Amino acid sequence: MNVTSIVPKNALGSILIFLCVLIFVGFLGYFLELSLPTRAPKLDNTYTPFTQTTPQEIGSYDVLGYTINKAEADKLLQTESGAVKLAPENGAISITENLINLGRDSFYRETFGNEYFFTDILGAIDGPINLVSMGKAIAALKGKPTTNLQITLDKDVTVGGRYFKAGTVLNTGLDVSAGSLIPLGMQVHKKGAKVRVGLTCAVCHATLDKDGRIIEGAPNIDINTGLLQALATNSAAMFRQTGVNPTLIPSGEHTYINTSGEKARLPDPKALEDAVDAQLLAWPPGNFDSSGDNKNNPSQIPSSYTFDAWPYGWSGFASVGWFHGLTSLNNNVHATNSDPTNASNAAKYLLGIDKETYLGVPLQNAANPKFRLPEGAKPSVFFEKNDPTPGRVGINEVVKMPGFPKGSIFILDGLMASSPGFPVGAQINGMSAYQNTLAPPPVKTQDIPSLQRGAAVFEKANCNECHSGRYFTNHDVIRAQEVKTQPSRASALAKFPQIFIAPETYPSNIYVPLPTDPPVVSVPLDITPKDVRDLAYAISDPAGGYKVPSLIGLYLTDPYLHDGGVAASSQALKQESDGFYTIANQEEIGLAGTLMRNITPDPEASLRVLVDRNLRQTAVTVNRENPDLQATNVDGSGHEYWVDLQANFTPQEQSDLIHFLLSLDDEPAVLPSVATTFQ
Repeated sequence: MNVTSIVPKNALGSILIFLCVLIFVGFLGYFLELSLPTRAPKLDNTYTPFTQTTPQEIGSYDVLGYTINKAEADKLLQTESGAVKLAPENGAISITENLINLGRDSFYRETFGNEYFFTDILGAIDGPINLVSMGKAIAALKGKPTTNLQITLDKDVTVGGRYFKAGTVLNTGLDVSAGSLIPLGMQVHKKGAKVRVGLTCAVCHATLDKDGRIIEGAPNIDINTGLLQALATNSAAMFRQTGVNPTLIPSGEHTYINTSGEKARLPDPKALEDAVDAQLLAWPPGNFDSSGDNKNNPSQIPSSYTFDAWPYGWSGFASVGWFHGLTSLNNNVHATNSDPTNASNAAKYLLGIDKETYLGVPLQNAANPKFRLPEGAKPSVFFEKNDPTPGRVGINEVVKMPGFPKGSIFILDGLMASSPGFPVGAQINGMSAYQNTLAPPPVKTQDIPSLQRGAAVFEKANCNECHSGRYFTNHDVIRAQEVKTQPSRASALAKFPQIFIAPETYPSNIYVPLPTDPPVVSVPLDITPKDVRDLAYAISDPAGGYKVPSLIGLYLTDPYLHDGGVAASSQALKQESDGFYTIANQEEIGLAGTLMRNITPDPEASLRVLVDRNLRQTAVTVNRENPDLQATNVDGSGHEYWVDLQANFTPQEQSDLIHFLLSLDDEPAVLPSVATTFQ
């Protein structure tokens, strides 16, 4: 199609320049391996220089989850026994500027090789969203930033039973910095004639404000991960993140050899693709399913304001090991969630699917013919011959932990993301150290008397019973039946304990590739209470539970609750004569009325829906009437802790509480219990 039929003429020059750059990069890249971009954003382009950093100390140590402050560390290092305690052979990690810098660089640039899965198997850039359509959309920005890269379809497309007409504008939620050629958190690699695209932490855990400045650690609340995957050519490769079981799909013609050595047939590729696409398209923006339990239960992408906010993950599953479980969370994203192929060894235990079937499903229609399973082949044997990381499990850069293929509460599937040339876990530990420095930008205007009143309401309503301490969490996991939020996600990891062994790791000075018979270190469990650990994996209660999240940065993390179902636009509510609020526009309440319609939720209005039962009931009703949200187990129910008329609170008290919650920035002006200006 002629470019001018899609893009205004005044953008044509920018497009031609961009395409010329692509051609030049492609020509040069045929002979060289290139990556774009090559650096993390300059700090001057972020809010971080204006933000009060957390109390994490340079010179302190993390010893497999135990924090040793600088003063204590300095004292310990003066004795032989103390030096042994803080030695890397004991699993100790020194918090240094270099470690934090490595973490920041990894946060923005490190893919651990996931570009091979996304490009060669998933086909993420082979469908309607590709380098050309993305390039046109970025060129049309004329160098301006955006928080939502909009890509126009140049032809009719049917995906997952939904028809998209040519000219449809797709809201990707991808952020693009001013003057950038690629979205934030995306890495483009060129080797020979092949261009690959990988993703880093920043695609989901950094965003831009309206002026284009980067807010490090804030969630990208409108990133449309379901749409981006559904429009890939082989999105069936992500079946385990949905509720589609490939063994229940009618067989196709493609034969393979299963684990028993028998010839069998893989599921019909089109039927499987359509079923997975339909479920991915149901995901609301800002949500992602990282549980891999073959149930469609995406949850809201959290912030990376992680200091003293353990345990991590919506169920609190990441609770032991380095940085009190934060490294386990970072690992789960990069070792497991971005490369489903590495879970084949545990597929029988966790999903009830034969290993060869599990591996054959993503390979039968792989985007790159090199990875496409031949007729009658055994998937694991074929995969080993073409694996870009030979000798490792799956595609990504991972190392086998002690006891693999068993996992542990420290490393769920027994695989840790680590690149050659680095000590084991160095990059993800660096990410943990970096994330623990992050805090939301300061709130500019503060009405101290209102905040003091709001802090008092916070205590009067018993919010501090769970959201206690400087970082507003008691580090507990609450039973799903008690908090009453949508229950599906709480028990998502219930099957993992059957493959768990006692957690062990390698010393933090062992380099990758691992030496023969490397030493191991036991990972202590007692840093997190047993009842918290058990509930996170639905051991003590089959319904599982949800962790008590920190409230830091609430003004950046709407919509609310783990499923993001509590939302309202700035025009959704109106104040009545009695001072309380009612619904002004029902079409702009709930997740169904905001992000799913490309309407940005308003933090103040959304918090009002959170604490007012009448407003919430409307939001839940609207969400439950939406078939996509029904399919993804999202409704915004539960957390029934009200600050409204029925709970004997005044309109002023409700508003004061909301203003207080929205003030919890890098250095809150008012904290509970004292309810005075924080010095």
